[in-house]
Order: sequence, then structure tokens, then C-alpha cells
Amino acid sequence: MYDKTDPRSALAPAAGAAAPRTGLIAEIQEGYFYKDPPQIDDATGKTWLIRGHNFVLAWTDAAPGASLARTGQADEYAVLLPKSGAVIDWGGVKTHVPGWSLAFVPAGDSVVTLPDGGPVTRLFTTRAADLAAACANAQGYDQPRRHIPEFAAWPDPKGGWKVRHYGLDVPAQPGRFGRIFRCTTMMVNVLDPYQGPRDATKMSPHHHDDFEQCSLAIEGTFDHHLRWPWTTDMADWRDDVTVHMGTPSALVIPPPVIHTTRAVGAGTNQLVDIFCPPRMDFSEKPGWVLNADDYPMLA
Repeated sequence: MYDKTDPRSALAPAAGAAAPRTGLIAEIQEGYFYKDPPQIDDATGKTWLIRGHNFVLAWTDAAPGASLARTGQADEYAVLLPKSGAVIDWGGVKTHVPGWSLAFVPAGDSVVTLPDGGPVTRLFTTRAADLAAACANAQGYDQPRRHIPEFAAWPDPKGGWKVRHYGLDVPAQPGRFGRIFRCTTMMVNVLDPYQGPRDATKMSPHHHDDFEQCSLAIEGTFDHHLRWPWTTDMADWRDDVTVHMGTPSALVIPPPVIHTTRAVGAGTNQLVDIFCPPRMDFSEKPGWVLNADDYPMLA
């Protein structure tokens, strides 16, 4: 359910209604990086780790000069730089990435160095088993989510493997939703910021049938409103919940929980939505995925 001014109101509706299913409900996963203890606290800075069904999110408050290395990384990962820039070393090539950018790093050995320190978010699939095991909610997925399909990577990028990066200072455009980028493993949508609280008459309660949404707060304060739908099994039922979160934080919303988020901070409020693997419905909208020329769609 979207307000008519919301670009998502133009998304194609899901195929015909499925028969009622049970055992679909999973708990939300919450990460309060501004108040919970970090999972890693060393010379590189402080790192908080939270996982979803298919992904691991690492938020690092990096010390100046910190180098964040991955050895034998199994697949492509994302690096979100909300403030300071970084140097990413992969394949013997050093790529300088400015702040307020999103980068994608191929599999293998790589190092992300932050000369000035500052916040950085890295997004991995759960094939990064060492990071998945270190998450605050490492046991949160011991019970498999049978209604979420097994992860499958999207096609390789055009022109071969290299570090690719994209500036996030992209003007809003009527009919386009946020600033969406994808790689072979992730879709990242840097949403337009709200100045002050969101208009309470233009909310967007909706759900997803078979994939999670991770909402990462990079500035401001938010109320995430969640409603568990009724199935024929009362064991699936939950009371409505409002989760109040500051910055930085991350909330993983399971399907088919109905959700909508209201910015409530007095200043700038900005979220980044994360999906693993990329969403097909967003990818099918012409012009929505800003780096579609680099990363082909799934056939």
C-alpha cells in the first residue's frame, strides 16, 4: 500500500495470490551500533556485525589509517562510504574512492584502507563464514527460513572484474525511487533524506513474500512499524511492534511482515535499504538501477 506520490506505487503487482502458508514468520534482527558493544575492537577501530538470511553487515567506526582486509573472499562485496574516502586494493590495483560513494569489490584478496578513518559499511554474503559466525545474532538463523529461496548470485559484470565505485550525489528524479545500485550479490538503495519527520499521512505499509529487507540508518532517528500477518496457524501470530532506532543502526525485516518506517528526527534522516540478492522488481523498472549498464540482470 503506497501513497500515489510514491514511485513504488507503479511496481507491477505480485502474481496471483498464493494459498495461505504457515510457518513463515521469523523474528526481526536488530543492531544498535550506537549503544551495543562492538563485536571487534582493535587497532582498526570498532566493528559491529549483524547478519540476515543471506548477508552479513559490518559497520566499522574506523581509526585513521585503518586497513580492513579480506583474504580469499568467496564473492563480491559492497563498501558504503558515507563520509570519508578509502583506498581499495584488489588485483594489484589501488582504487581511490571518495567519500559519499558506494564501491563493489570482487572476490579474492582485498584491502579497504581509510586514511582519515570514519564510518564504513561492508556488505558480504554469508559465504563469509568467519564474519557470519562473529555476528551478534550469529544463532538467529539456526532455524532455516524455508520460505526464502536459496541464495544465487546474479550475472558477472560486463567488462570483467575490477573495483567499481559510484558517487551517491545523484539528484532525485520524478518517478525514480531512491538511488539504487546492484552488483552480483547485493542491491543497495540510498534513499532520499527526510528533513524533519516524515509526513504521517503518506506512509507506505507493504510486505515482501520471499526476501528480507535490511534498513540501515546512517543519519537521524526512525520508528519502524511492523505488523505480523495472520496465517491459519496461531503460532505465527505476533503483536504489532514499533522499533525506535537512532544512528547508526540496522533492522532486518523478515517476509511477509508488513512494514513501514517513519523518520522522526528533527534534522536530516536518511536510510539505506539493502537486499541480498538484488530485487527483480526494482531491476525491471527502467532507469531505477543506476549502474545497470555494468551489471546485467538475472535472466
